Amino acid sequence: MLTQKVVPRNARSKRALEKREPHIVENPKNTLILRGEKCSKIVQLALTDINTLKEPYTVKFSKKNNVRPFEDPSSLEFFSEKNDVALLLFGHHSKKRPHCLVAVRCFEHKILDMLELYIDPETFRTISQFKTQKPTVGLKPMLAFSGTLFDSPTPNAYTMAKNLFTDMFRANDVPSIDVEALQFMIHFVAAEEQDGQPPPAIQMRVYRIITKKSGHKLPRVEVEEIGPRIDFRIGRVKEADDSVMREALKKPKQLQPKTKKNVTTDDMGDKIGRIHVGKQDLSTMQTRKIKGLKRHLDVPDNDDEMDLDEASAKVPRLE
Repeated sequence: MLTQKVVPRNARSKRALEKREPHIVENPKNTLILRGEKCSKIVQLALTDINTLKEPYTVKFSKKNNVRPFEDPSSLEFFSEKNDVALLLFGHHSKKRPHCLVAVRCFEHKILDMLELYIDPETFRTISQFKTQKPTVGLKPMLAFSGTLFDSPTPNAYTMAKNLFTDMFRANDVPSIDVEALQFMIHFVAAEEQDGQPPPAIQMRVYRIITKKSGHKLPRVEVEEIGPRIDFRIGRVKEADDSVMREALKKPKQLQPKTKKNVTTDDMGDKIGRIHVGKQDLSTMQTRKIKGLKRHLDVPDNDDEMDLDEASAKVPRLE
């Protein structure tokens, strides 16, 4: 089915369409935060705090939406295309799935993968409950993941959670950053799995980085928890299709590093170059007149004949 090409009516709509087109260097990924028809107070506070950490790369809806992500994701795909966002965070609450957040990632405004997370209401703390200084809006956070489950060689829900959280909080790419801009860190922790026990929770903690005088050249670094404090339990998972994921991870040719021909690096890190030389005609090369290099050893040279004649002339003949 062919899609009809949208023709802009004026310069403003033309700029809007050009902004949505694919670029070699993409814009920072925005996150759409929305709630369902039934949403607990804990989920609403969690969505507000995550929106605070993500600002200004967020779009937050306050109205209720009748959305069932795992049953019918068409509504989320519509919101993704309408608001030009690649990430969505949907919150809802029910007796079967209490205090639930669904992290959704899209590719070309189609659902790529989804992860369901349940908030533990007993350990949940909001940003306002921590009476500390908050970082400036728009700064890039440092991300830290502790736990072997996040680095498992086989894909699982925890490796997917690490990928989603990294994609959600990474903000924009910059060539360099000032040390003074590193003001806070988001730390995710997952304990080890134990036999006969439910899967471990993912603990999310946010810390402010404080530098103090130490009497040396390097300052003394301390961390202070600023909230929110959220413990997630893993719920349903929708993994991405392999072919679609390969297409989503494909890099433009302009961003791929240019390789130099005939230049390689060995295991020791030494650079090795290969030089291609054309075919040489050794018969035209000037060499020393050595008998071993002559073409026909049985044919004497003219110089050799003269030497033999002179030698025979000096030797007396015996009669």
